[in-house]
Amino acid sequence: MNELASWGLTARRSQGMNGGVGCGRLGRVVRVDRGECDVVTERGVVRVLSDSVRAQGATAPVTGDWVEIEYLDGLGTVISEICERSTVVSRRDPARRDIEQVLATNVDLVGVVHGLDLPLVPSRLERLLVVAINSGATPLLILTKADLRDSSNATEDILRSLYKDIAVLVTSIVDHRGLRELADCIGVGRTLALIGTSGVGKSALVNALLGLELLEVGEVRDDGQGRHITTVRELLMLPNEAGLVLDTPGLRSLGLWEAEHALELVFGDLEEIAVECRFGDCTHRCEPACAVLAGVADGSIDANRVARYADLVAELATQRRREQRGNSRTRKA
Repeated sequence: MNELASWGLTARRSQGMNGGVGCGRLGRVVRVDRGECDVVTERGVVRVLSDSVRAQGATAPVTGDWVEIEYLDGLGTVISEICERSTVVSRRDPARRDIEQVLATNVDLVGVVHGLDLPLVPSRLERLLVVAINSGATPLLILTKADLRDSSNATEDILRSLYKDIAVLVTSIVDHRGLRELADCIGVGRTLALIGTSGVGKSALVNALLGLELLEVGEVRDDGQGRHITTVRELLMLPNEAGLVLDTPGLRSLGLWEAEHALELVFGDLEEIAVECRFGDCTHRCEPACAVLAGVADGSIDANRVARYADLVAELATQRRREQRGNSRTRKA
């Protein structure tokens, strides 16, 4: 297994994979296409089929998965088993609202990327941070295009003040600021997944870290929206095996999936104040003796931030109710 150490295989992780390696050959999924995957093994990268009967009965392979592969007569090399995942980056499937869509697995860091040439949209950033924290990996805030920002741009200061426990890295692919610090954050055998909307500079950042123009880079449209350039999630090795980075397609729709705990962390400042509310299930909308609304009234709390928080709490509550109804129908059937 030493050959896979640079791809993130540790002794602890291998022991947690369903009790260890079974009869198949162990590898990590580095790219997923329709019906096929690239899996890196101790013998190199292997193109394999995904066995829909066994591997995808309940779980489909995604980039970052540790898997076992084997040869089957009539099919060729297939993924026979998906090992237990240590972290999962996911959202609610935009096409099927009651289904989880897994974006990446077994990552150590999730970088929420924002371009400093774009206006800060708090609601979007908060959702991205919830996804990052909910993955179980360490979240990072990565600000790109620092060479383009106006000197009066206060985005960095705002983010540092709001999210004191999350590291903020300011980067530029033009003057290379922050790139060494970001690479050092990743480290040998560790994986960074990048998430964000289109046009924030994820692919350009990956290219800069790799020292190659490997990923196609798109321009930002006049309306400030980026074009989707990255269409697949691919795990890439940094030079000198210094770590792994995974770019993801731009996320336009970002429904949350079972993220109550992560939501509490992103809005920790409001949670601390909310313990003073009269009612334990206070929605912070109209209840009497609401400490959060009292803060809004005296100007110490941003009303828009409270409204966004309340909307996300309501969204997750609705999701839970749908799940309970679905489970109830399943039991009756």
